[in-house]
Amino acid sequence: MNNSTVLKNELIFQYAAGNANMSKSLLASTYLFLNSKESSILSDFEDYCGEELKNYNEIKPINLTASDCIKVKKSTESISKIKNPLSIFINNYKSIKWKKIFNGFYDYSFAISNKEKAKLIKMEPGVKVPLHSHNGKEYILVLDGSFTDEFGEYHKGSLQINDSNIKHTPVACKDKGCICLTITEEDLVFYG
Repeated sequence: MNNSTVLKNELIFQYAAGNANMSKSLLASTYLFLNSKESSILSDFEDYCGEELKNYNEIKPINLTASDCIKVKKSTESISKIKNPLSIFINNYKSIKWKKIFNGFYDYSFAISNKEKAKLIKMEPGVKVPLHSHNGKEYILVLDGSFTDEFGEYHKGSLQINDSNIKHTPVACKDKGCICLTITEEDLVFYG
């Protein structure tokens, strides 16, 4: 299991346990919406957390037992009826008033709560972001199009999580560019 998989599973576990903040919850739920095959990982983590809750005698929800939370019948609701969690905040990428950061690179920050924000970034075809690293983790979820960097190619639904050990130079695909949901724990560190 590579570092990226470990960090992705850590994010999904925090989401399943209810320990993720609002912005990470939005990122995790949008990732799971775009990658329904990953829902089995979420289900396993939720089952584990439910079992832990059942075994923890100091927490007793009123009128609800841990077993009520663990053995929930799977929804028969069609995947097509489930809405993208991001649609609560963003209806249409075309209606966004993007802020130009540099030629071909735009962002749009939006409030998730009184204390938290998330950001969409838009890179026009072929645009390159300068080499940078991260003081904290950077979460990048591709919503449309694709980009590449020194570590791979990322298409719609791909989640890249970088920490301070990673330096990279993202480049948007030449055909379509890309739009990504991003969350950064700390400021980026640019080189050169």
